[in-house]
Amino acid sequence: MTDYPQLQLTVLDTTDVRGLAEFYRKLLGFQYRPGDEPPTDGSPDDLEWLVLTDAHGARQLAFQAVPVLPRVTWPDASGVAQQLHLDLTVPDRAALEHQRERALGLGAEQLLDRTDDPEEPLYVFADPAGHPFCVFVA
Repeated sequence: MTDYPQLQLTVLDTTDVRGLAEFYRKLLGFQYRPGDEPPTDGSPDDLEWLVLTDAHGARQLAFQAVPVLPRVTWPDASGVAQQLHLDLTVPDRAALEHQRERALGLGAEQLLDRTDDPEEPLYVFADPAGHPFCVFVA
């Protein structure tokens, strides 16, 4: 018995389970949990839940279908709060710029450019479902 529960993974709500999973699969280099792969036989792709794993099979992110998802307005505090975001790190500024281009190419929206911060240069993005995430030099 342990004294604390163990965090298994982070779950993101979305109106497009496969679309958001594909975004993060490509962005982070993850793979589908066996059985969650896209159908190859033309059958409907109607999963309401799926999981991405790392190269060792450890669960990392899950995606859950919801009928409606209000888009976050953060960093504008007058609207819908972010409630949760992912922090992703890169080793240097060149990698930061490379990952910015990748994220935008995959469909992210840039929300904030704080690359002029000498202590912690970063970009804030929204994924295709509107969830914010940061990429910064650490």
